[in-house]
Amino acid sequence: IALINGSPKVKNSASGTLLEDIKGYVGEQTELAEFGFHSAVISTETVEELTKSDAWVFAFPLYVDGIPGHLLSCLIHLEEARIQNPQIRIYGVVNCGFYEGIQAEHSLQLLHNWCSKAGFLWSGGIGVGGGGGLSMMPKMPPGQGPKAPIDKALASLSELILKKEAQDNQYV
Repeated sequence: IALINGSPKVKNSASGTLLEDIKGYVGEQTELAEFGFHSAVISTETVEELTKSDAWVFAFPLYVDGIPGHLLSCLIHLEEARIQNPQIRIYGVVNCGFYEGIQAEHSLQLLHNWCSKAGFLWSGGIGVGGGGGLSMMPKMPPGQGPKAPIDKALASLSELILKKEAQDNQYV
């Protein structure tokens, strides 16, 4: 499983926090590779490494109802690389500063559309509200405190990733 942080922030991003949570759910059960797409360019080596994974989990912040520009450039690069594996499953976790996770609906649809164009298998995602506060929240046991609905959605998504299954988008 490739965990791809699409935040422009290198440290203390909500996207990184969400990927760490997913890593906690799946890390013992599978091999993980972590990637930081923090700029508009990805290397040929990164593309080659990504082809070794059968699931890619993109986590990124919502930018004006869409995907951040630097990440769009990376997606175009991946598309142009013509990776010939239609079995690669793509999952998305989009965080937004709004309280309502449904605000991420359009960006998840954009990622879905990219999968269709690039030849990957869209497998669903999560729109997470209140993203700006995630990296500042104190550590609590999963399922407790204000992050409980997010933990539940991430645990469910992680289970599906391990089973190589899809889900309808969820919004928390």
